[in-house]
Amino acid sequence: MDQVKEACGVFGVYAPGVQVAELVFDGLFALQHRGQESAGMAIADGEMLTVVKDMGLVTSVFDERKLSSLQGSLGLGHVRYSTAGKSTWQNAQPAFRSVGVSGFALGHNGNLTNVAALEQAQGMLPGVLGSDSDLVAELIADAFPAEALAGLGDGHELERALAEVLPRLEGAFSLGVIDAKRLIGIRDPNGFRPLCLGELVTPSGIGYVIASETPALDIVGAHFVRELEPGEMIVIDDEGVHSSFPFPPERIDPRLCIFEFVYFARPDSRLLGREVHAARRRMGARLAAESGIDADLVVGVPDSGVPAAEGYAERSGIPFGQALVKNRYIGRTFLAPTQQARVEAVRRKLNPLPESIDGRRLVVVDDSIVRGTTTRQVVKMLREAGATEVHLAISSPPWAWPCFYGIDTPTRDGLLAAQVEPSQIAAHLDADSVTYLSLEGLKEAIGVGDPGFCTACLTGKYPTSVPIMLSVGAGSPE
Repeated sequence: MDQVKEACGVFGVYAPGVQVAELVFDGLFALQHRGQESAGMAIADGEMLTVVKDMGLVTSVFDERKLSSLQGSLGLGHVRYSTAGKSTWQNAQPAFRSVGVSGFALGHNGNLTNVAALEQAQGMLPGVLGSDSDLVAELIADAFPAEALAGLGDGHELERALAEVLPRLEGAFSLGVIDAKRLIGIRDPNGFRPLCLGELVTPSGIGYVIASETPALDIVGAHFVRELEPGEMIVIDDEGVHSSFPFPPERIDPRLCIFEFVYFARPDSRLLGREVHAARRRMGARLAAESGIDADLVVGVPDSGVPAAEGYAERSGIPFGQALVKNRYIGRTFLAPTQQARVEAVRRKLNPLPESIDGRRLVVVDDSIVRGTTTRQVVKMLREAGATEVHLAISSPPWAWPCFYGIDTPTRDGLLAAQVEPSQIAAHLDADSVTYLSLEGLKEAIGVGDPGFCTACLTGKYPTSVPIMLSVGAGSPE
């Protein structure tokens, strides 16, 4: 609930003998949930790189005419929601730089934490470039040798420029990069954001796909191979897949964002070898064991709260039912730019079912409470529809700390759990009770032990150095 702006989506394909624009379109469509502000793709034919991008959803940016004009067997696509940089056409991706023989294009999922230091080192005025993604592209372009700028290089300048620039970057960055002949996938040393590799059978042999989530592989008929390792760079060209680790070994520290399991990833995604939907059901079951609420009906807030609600009902023995109907033609409510707009968006997006609600005590399961604004609206709707009790059950711990790794919560201002004492949250939301899943319970429900998660937004313990952007009097990260 009150979901924040989330990580972007990256999709790339190398498929000799295949016109890949439609594949990139399908891959981006499968990743639309990760970014709904802008969409774009870069298509290469071995000699020339063409970039098309615009504001809006994938289906509004690209039509059959545009796709048919993009000829080439190598492509990179991106869907964006802004975390660093405004929501403007200039900040839509892929970002393009005209260096070398064909230039290169870059798509970024995540958020850098050392932008100010990088700008200072480059002699740039703060904020001259619109986003941290543009900054990365500029750094890479600057790292090309002089002979490459004159078109006299050996064709591998992009890889060498990346090897020089990547160790300077800090924070979260899963990157897709292409030039006219190769596709490159990169994951930061902490692996904050996911990126996977797939194989695609083409009439000319084996092709390859990189994607932020596995459903994007499924939709184009690619076979999942593996997730990229934290700190890994893979280069895909006519010789196959080449792997390297351009970061110092001491920086490799796996820290996948735990909210990929809780909320961000599609339920049919697989992360760390686990299906996300099944993990969310286990979160609900564990939440039921920890809460012990007596009620008549368990309901989930569509869509991300529903799997946990199913698990809660199964474990508690309380019947599962539907109480809220979602308008499928409205995107996630975090798209609304202001608090009042988010309040209004809830009414457009969700509508109660009074016959299921009237006279009943409800357990309402959701994945998180961030600001609390829309949660209050849902509670209000349910009470107006006749619910006698509304108990909120949240399948994650309280979100009390800002995220600097690709989620739009840069300060503690507005985070409900940072502003209101735990004992007062229920009263603030006009709920009869609020129960959160414990961090231990969340990790156990995911079911992979503890391979290394980033839980900074829940604990205030950051795995890397972060900017000082916390509210006065709101505490400091550990």
